[in-house]
Amino acid sequence: MIKSTAPEIKPRLFKVEELRADFPVLFQTAYNKPLVYLDNAATSQKPQIVIDALSDYYSTCNANIHRGVHFLSQKASQAFDDVRTKVKDYIGAGSEREIIFVRGTTEAINLVASSWGRKNLSAGDVVLVTTMEHHSNIVPWQLICAEKGAEVIPVPMDDRGVLDMQAFETLLTDKVKFVSVVHTSNSLGTINPVDVIVQKAHEKNIPVLVDAAQAVAHEVIDVQALNCDFLAFSGHKMFGPTGVGVLYGKEKLLEAMPPYQGGGEMIAQVSFAGTTFNELPYKFEAGTPNIADVIGLGAAIDYMNGVDRAAAADWELSLMRSTAEQLSTIPGIRLIGTAPHKAAVVSFVVDGVNALDLGMYLDTLGIAVRTGHHCTQPVMDRLGIPGTIRASFMFYNTQQEVDALVVGVRKGINLLRA
Repeated sequence: MIKSTAPEIKPRLFKVEELRADFPVLFQTAYNKPLVYLDNAATSQKPQIVIDALSDYYSTCNANIHRGVHFLSQKASQAFDDVRTKVKDYIGAGSEREIIFVRGTTEAINLVASSWGRKNLSAGDVVLVTTMEHHSNIVPWQLICAEKGAEVIPVPMDDRGVLDMQAFETLLTDKVKFVSVVHTSNSLGTINPVDVIVQKAHEKNIPVLVDAAQAVAHEVIDVQALNCDFLAFSGHKMFGPTGVGVLYGKEKLLEAMPPYQGGGEMIAQVSFAGTTFNELPYKFEAGTPNIADVIGLGAAIDYMNGVDRAAAADWELSLMRSTAEQLSTIPGIRLIGTAPHKAAVVSFVVDGVNALDLGMYLDTLGIAVRTGHHCTQPVMDRLGIPGTIRASFMFYNTQQEVDALVVGVRKGINLLRA
């Protein structure tokens, strides 16, 4: 785990039931059964502090920002700008100028691929990714590489879902101009050695983007210690609203990149003779931003800063291990993603049982899991399966919910095999 340089915080004592009380959605029923929410890798639930922040913005300071001299605009602008500082501190960035607000991880990667890639890639160049990437860290690079005559090459993984680092070093040739790698796999739970990847790439002066969508709610990330060139994540996977995310980029690189979109806010001066662009970070934030949800993201960071992150991570891993151990005793179940260093994700398949059917049966018991390829079709192709059932955990989950999942899986298998 990378040590954070963020300001010291004093989180409250870690108690699962007290933390669960912060998330109102967890206390409803589904089909007259207690809701068991185990789809946290898709999106996390929202604490009341985030819900209140959204309501407060629309109730007390709804206005466009950075352009108005009136009271509401000034109030909204200050609330919005404060979040940039919170994000900077949360990930250990050196400056607010390095924090770009986007719609999520997908847009962040598209921004880098379109802006950095269009300027720097040429025919014959290579962008190195991994086999376990989310589609959003594959398709943007395929699009720009097709345009420029470059190529996307994946680093392979083994049957456990562990990245082949020897192959990575072999593939890291002079043709490679960029490396874009997932920190934590959403479908396997594998935590990649991103620090080593960054180091090896930098030895050849190759910039690195880290997709941290699955990491920021579970790991302490410090971009300066990691020394990555870009880092992308989404608010909705770390207790914030949907539709907002962050691209971190080293200031020198962002300064050299052309704008991603044109319009208001990203301009300094517009005339028909030509346009000059605004300074960072606004150069990459065209148009009216997602003001309310950025403010909600700030509230999510405030919430995270009040949680004992080390204790929360330990609890999540204990739930993951308990789930894996219990499921392993059920005949016909095969765990998918068994890397020794992994996050709180358990993916599995069942011999003779369709994953979608089992997922739908679990839903009738109030148990929410994810089924399918999880936007990682190359992973499934590599492992020779169409998809998995995935249970993913957050610190508000309980051992009772793990036990309910295991009981539900047993019942579902017996029913579907009958």
